Amino acid sequence: MRALPRFPVPVDRHLGPVLMWIGAAVLTVLLTVNTLPPPLGTGGGYAHAGPAAVAGTVAVAAALLWRYPLAALAVLAAGAVAAAGVLAGQQFIPGVQPGDRLRVGFGEMIPVYVALCYVSATRSRRTALIALGLGVLVPAGYDVFALARGPGPHLAEYQAPVLYAAVFAWVVGQSIRKSRQLASASRAQAAERAMTAERLRLARELHDMVAHSVGIIAIQAGVGNRVIHTQPDAAQEALRVIETSSREALSGLRRTLVALRRADPAGPEPAGTPGLAEVDRLVAGAAEAGIEVSVRRTGTVRAMPAAVDLAAYRIVQESVTNVIRHSTARSCRIDLAYRPTELCVEVVDDGRPGAEPGRGTGTGHGFGIVGMRERAALLDGHLDAGPLPDRGFRVTAALPIPATTAEPAPTPNPEPA
Repeated sequence: MRALPRFPVPVDRHLGPVLMWIGAAVLTVLLTVNTLPPPLGTGGGYAHAGPAAVAGTVAVAAALLWRYPLAALAVLAAGAVAAAGVLAGQQFIPGVQPGDRLRVGFGEMIPVYVALCYVSATRSRRTALIALGLGVLVPAGYDVFALARGPGPHLAEYQAPVLYAAVFAWVVGQSIRKSRQLASASRAQAAERAMTAERLRLARELHDMVAHSVGIIAIQAGVGNRVIHTQPDAAQEALRVIETSSREALSGLRRTLVALRRADPAGPEPAGTPGLAEVDRLVAGAAEAGIEVSVRRTGTVRAMPAAVDLAAYRIVQESVTNVIRHSTARSCRIDLAYRPTELCVEVVDDGRPGAEPGRGTGTGHGFGIVGMRERAALLDGHLDAGPLPDRGFRVTAALPIPATTAEPAPTPNPEPA
């Protein structure tokens, strides 16, 4: 026998909430009619079923609370009102006199308060306000049952405490909701700051790495273009420098891509990251571009932490690149002072005064000086850049060395016995 084809059954997405509200309304009517005293209801014969009714109401509400919180709250409110009706009907139970004082505790209201707090903490402001309205309706239900009893002690005198408790539960939920929103916003801001810091770091790396190589390539390409017919050997040397600089730029780009793929951006720098050991090669590249560079090292020359080593090298590299690309200088000097608690870097050129307008202000179209200042600031150091009074341009930076790697104090020689 052939099976009939199965077709998807269209379901209205509003059907579930509507059924839940209808169920809540029916439960409210049944509990109310079965617990109200005559002539409004069937009497107090259901008084002993109160605990079972409350347990069933809480179970139904718990099933609805996550998906239909307002329907769950309505069910709980109906159960609380019905419980009040059970107590009001106790005047028909043997042993309870009509004049006895009846007190309604907060026990049957605890589920309402819990649900109200939950809805207020996890749902929108509009839904929370509707939930508060449902919670406030419970004291009004107490009044209805109190009026049904006629003269005597009324339940209405307990309306204010119940109302205050409902408002308090709502306020607690709002406080929880606000705290969660603030925590979420704080996490989002922290993630945004981390992304911005990483983006700036990559921008600095790309600028410092590519700008130097491209600057040398541009200069050597111009030289080769001018002498290709008159000095073939010089043109061939320029092409060799262009090839070397291009390979260095590609190698640096690969290192940057490796850094981008690292699982832990805050981890150690990948292998091959340049440092002060590469300064001599940097000097050789500048010499090929026609700039005579001298290096002077003072103090106790020693290995620096990776972050300090990289920052110092990038500052030297950017300073030399600026001399090559933007300066009229023919020579520059690099001073590296290894002090006990900091590494001082100074790069000075001999360019003509007034020939480099705006250089070093960090407000032009370039980002080199800005990037150097950011590198120094990230290490709690500082950097100054500006023209000298007579001629030339100077960049000075002081980079603190962490205490764990600072130069140890010299140990005095023991006196002979």
